[in-house]
Amino acid sequence: MTGPTTLSDADRDALARMARLTPRAAPLEHLPDVPPARIPRHIAIIMDGNGRWARQRGLPHAAGHKRGAETVRRIVEECGRVGVEAITLYSFSSENWKRPREEIDALMQLCVAYCNSEREGLVREGVRVRVIGRTDELPGQVRDALGQLVEATSRVVGPTLCLAINYGSRREITDAVRALASRVRAGGLDPGDITEETITHALDTAGLPEPDLLIRTAGEMRVSNFLLWQISYAELFVTDTLWPDFGTPDFHGAIRAFASRVRRFGARPDTPADPPPAG
Repeated sequence: MTGPTTLSDADRDALARMARLTPRAAPLEHLPDVPPARIPRHIAIIMDGNGRWARQRGLPHAAGHKRGAETVRRIVEECGRVGVEAITLYSFSSENWKRPREEIDALMQLCVAYCNSEREGLVREGVRVRVIGRTDELPGQVRDALGQLVEATSRVVGPTLCLAINYGSRREITDAVRALASRVRAGGLDPGDITEETITHALDTAGLPEPDLLIRTAGEMRVSNFLLWQISYAELFVTDTLWPDFGTPDFHGAIRAFASRVRRFGARPDTPADPPPAG
């Protein structure tokens, strides 16, 4: 793409939305070749490759996870600069409990350290933190650290950092179905009134726009039980780059790839593209 010489109405609307939701956004400065209307509102990332990064260097897995946390900081800050409204990071899946105890303990300790060390910076950058997943199953010190982080950032105005911790999409959908079934049994909901929107609002991500772009690092070609309902219309971007090495140029490249695609949401190629689903 060569940067737009004039802004369309959609671009101006996007800039106005960014100014309201992400005050630090300056997409025309940081990604001048991408029309603002083509910046994804919500990006989901499967951060893969920390272990491989460490093994390649003869380091313990914990070193890879620590370096990966540094990448999180860079990418979250860049989201604010380019006007991304929300970013959801697959931080710890419900299947990750199968990993060696030593690695799990290191990940839990890293989570606590991240919450404590990044809290002031996230408030300063205007990043609101949200956590999805079954946090009640996490160690007490992890729950406390996450709770303090969410509370500290609850009043800021800016992009949302959504951390998926002890998260699995099938479990999330199961929990949503159970909640809706309970409402039906209590007489507060008629089965015939259940719609896709009803289910969307019962999920952990209620209130966030649906992901426009799903990024997966380290070259794996699967979605690994991540946001299965929410990514129905997301564009996929897979890179061989390992997460610890995923930098701002890589992130910009993913956004440029997204911006170059025509999203038709089921329409025929010879018809105008549909607007994205409401979110």
